Amino acid sequence: MRRRERAGEMRLTILGGGGFRLPLVYGALLGDRGPGRVTRVVLHDVDRGRLSAIVRVLADQAAGVPDAPEVTATTDLDEALRGADFVFSAIRVGGLAGRAADERVALAEGVLGQETVGAGGIAYGLRTVPVAEEIARRVARLAPRAWVINFTNPAGLVTEAMSRELGDRVIGICDSPVGLGRRAARALGVDPDTAWFDYAGLNHLGWLRGVRVAGRDELPRLLADTGRLDSFEEGRLFGPEWIRALGAIPNEYLHYYYFNRETVRAYRTAERTRGAFLQEQQAAFYAALERPDAPALQTWDRTRAEREATYMAHNREAAGAGERDERDLESGGYEKVALALMRAIAHDRRTTLVLDVRNRGALPALDGDAVVEVPCLVDANGAHPVAVSPLPDHATGLVCAVKAVEREVLEAARGRSRARAVTAFALHPLVDSVTVARRLVDAYTAVHPGLGYLR
Repeated sequence: MRRRERAGEMRLTILGGGGFRLPLVYGALLGDRGPGRVTRVVLHDVDRGRLSAIVRVLADQAAGVPDAPEVTATTDLDEALRGADFVFSAIRVGGLAGRAADERVALAEGVLGQETVGAGGIAYGLRTVPVAEEIARRVARLAPRAWVINFTNPAGLVTEAMSRELGDRVIGICDSPVGLGRRAARALGVDPDTAWFDYAGLNHLGWLRGVRVAGRDELPRLLADTGRLDSFEEGRLFGPEWIRALGAIPNEYLHYYYFNRETVRAYRTAERTRGAFLQEQQAAFYAALERPDAPALQTWDRTRAEREATYMAHNREAAGAGERDERDLESGGYEKVALALMRAIAHDRRTTLVLDVRNRGALPALDGDAVVEVPCLVDANGAHPVAVSPLPDHATGLVCAVKAVEREVLEAARGRSRARAVTAFALHPLVDSVTVARRLVDAYTAVHPGLGYLR
């Protein structure tokens, strides 16, 4: 890697390179003008049409930008991996049709079908883990010095699956903790870039327990001020009373746990689920870009604005939180997290980021190989989890329960075991019946060819 840096080349391979959110990553790369920046981007996808559409969007983004990173595209995985310094994994096994099916099957049983939480997350994990493990083996063979940055959902589970082959050279990222921390800081009138965020848990299952500025924890001031809590999305989503009861601000995905009945009801009565909406929306986007005269970047921008405005709409409906305001539309910026992570590793520019990494004692209730989501110090040797204060009992119990489910998913995939898959569903806190778990496995196996390996 350092030899290529001296030669002036840094190569980033992106798996799932035809994905809709890919231009966010390329936009971040275009804004990076520092030495040793990424100079070549290799996109890999199994869908040539989607690849072609995204390549057009990137070309529009790069227009007029001097020394924009070179972009190439391929459907050959081995070709994409050879010579990579970093591999960014953002694949979606089964596509959006798979996500819509995950939601539909779960809701038919009266349980949550969200893509990373509950029954839907388990189904998604079961069909993604075998693919992610094969990718990890190919990376180990073809690009053994590469660092893998995983954004493939369920991000913590998939990162743990890949870590069995790649060890600490795979790091998971998510924009939810960053976005939560930045919104909380702004509600306090604090510059987010000057704050240390005490955050801990699993991916999509974490809590912000502190906002430290100049050694002082400002979170108690936020929790005591209803007006400030009502000024940002998580405050409105959970409500000041429940946040004060917890003594922490939950990640937005915990709404599925704390207000499960209300959310399932909102999903079941909705005209269509989130996955079905995105499937229709993105099909229209990719179809539009089949026309040579279609303005690629403009079409993408318009589609993305609609996507962001409708994010977690069913949860906001269940909570009576209203529409997203303009400040809430800014995510944590997973592309910015990825860029900061790559630069820290490639150039030994030490930084602190909330990442998904092997535990190594950060959360004492879990073993060292369990992938957790905690603040990490990042340098040329990778990401090192910071020991955080213990989670309260209610949070520890939920984290341990969900980690046990993730481990059952991993073993079901590794052993091709239907029985372990049933156990994964049955043990999840949001699936309240072994009988329902069995029916879910049968239904998901019927609609997903990728689950045909379960016996």
